[in-house]
Amino acid sequence: RRTPLHPQWLLGPRSVPANLASASGTVLDIGAADRWIQAHLPPEVHYVALDYPSTGRDLYHARPDVFGDAARLPLLDESCDGVICLEVLEHVRDPAAVTREISRVLRPGARVWLSMPFLYPVHDAPFDFQRYTEHGLRRDLEAAGLTVLSLKKYGHALRVAGLLVVLAIAGGIAGRHGSFRWLLLPIGGLLILVINLLAWTAGLIWPDWNHIAAGYMIEAAKP
Repeated sequence: RRTPLHPQWLLGPRSVPANLASASGTVLDIGAADRWIQAHLPPEVHYVALDYPSTGRDLYHARPDVFGDAARLPLLDESCDGVICLEVLEHVRDPAAVTREISRVLRPGARVWLSMPFLYPVHDAPFDFQRYTEHGLRRDLEAAGLTVLSLKKYGHALRVAGLLVVLAIAGGIAGRHGSFRWLLLPIGGLLILVINLLAWTAGLIWPDWNHIAAGYMIEAAKP
């Protein structure tokens, strides 16, 4: 992932939500996986990691504090001072139910940090159900009674386009077997390197276009 030889290089490192350092009290992390976000929270925060058995346990070997369903959180009303939900909503059957549950467990004035991919291939199948535009995300959050404080896309348009091309190249190779795959590997590796470098450089010099995004990062609050 750290070199342009990798098909996901253009994604860059994991994104840490802005203002996360201001979190306090009890913070719930929905879809916690390896609990990586905990290192970016203040040490005094009471961090509670939650994951879903079919994905967190079986796919990622996660070690959360509790296994549960994000659409039926095993927490009391207004019991959390913050909720983190990063790259999870595409994997749930009813995203609107999840945002309602987040709103239910948040105390008044508490915040939620949420992200969702937009232009990215199917992953963790069969637990990959949807992609939302920024307008769809706003709709569900506002319907749950949450106020959107900031909504930002991530990924320069040209880099996102390059990312999709190199993932398509890598995916085509991964789906092959035998000697033909070994023939494709050096060609694919060279194409991935060149496209990655071209797309990254283009992102430095060409204007961005807001209608193409790798995904969205949102901060919202419960009034």
